[in-house]
Amino acid sequence: MNGRPNIADMDYNMMTTSRDYTKDVQFKFLIIGDFGVGKTAIVRRYVDGRFSSKYKITIGADFALKHITRDETHIKLQIWDIAGNERFGYMTRVYFKYAVAAVVVFDLTRSTTIQSASKWLRDLREKVTLSDGTAVPVVLLANKCDIYNSSLPTDSINKLCKEYRIDAWFATSAKDNVNIDQAFNFLIDRSLQVTNCEPTREGIALDEKSIFNKNIYKNQGCCKIL
Repeated sequence: MNGRPNIADMDYNMMTTSRDYTKDVQFKFLIIGDFGVGKTAIVRRYVDGRFSSKYKITIGADFALKHITRDETHIKLQIWDIAGNERFGYMTRVYFKYAVAAVVVFDLTRSTTIQSASKWLRDLREKVTLSDGTAVPVVLLANKCDIYNSSLPTDSINKLCKEYRIDAWFATSAKDNVNIDQAFNFLIDRSLQVTNCEPTREGIALDEKSIFNKNIYKNQGCCKIL
């Protein structure tokens, strides 16, 4: 015995402890965007409540787990942090499988990343739908607002939202914890609405805690501002 918890036992314990809730659901969220836009920082801020300016480059995909309650619903949220490096684009179909929602991130200080967001959104819309064929909910994050000194490019953002049916967009900062919880809370609520609280079709069993630095491979109109 090495003293490490058994993942199967952990999953069983989570199931038994959640029986006080009326419903148990499992959601898989994607977080996508170019390299260096702050995806990993956003996930760590949301899941672990902390920020670091130093992260290793994501290879393939990393993932984290967070448990949330909404009224009488217990939500086991898987967040898949997809590498922003262009050479990993051919694997996105594998990583996107079974996702019910997505967070698309661009860097306000790098104008090219909002252009790249179109590529990510196009890829997402081509490869991911809900079980009934409808589009998955998406939020767009204009990240690093803490170091951006110009006016927000609202015209470009709104155009992107309209073209790709994005539900909402937020100006965010992982460093200063601006709108991170709000964005995820919005997406969770939208996912509960569109899936009618049904579990995801399938998924993988994840450990109870955040698992960063363990790479697993070495129908709406324009959005609203929130």
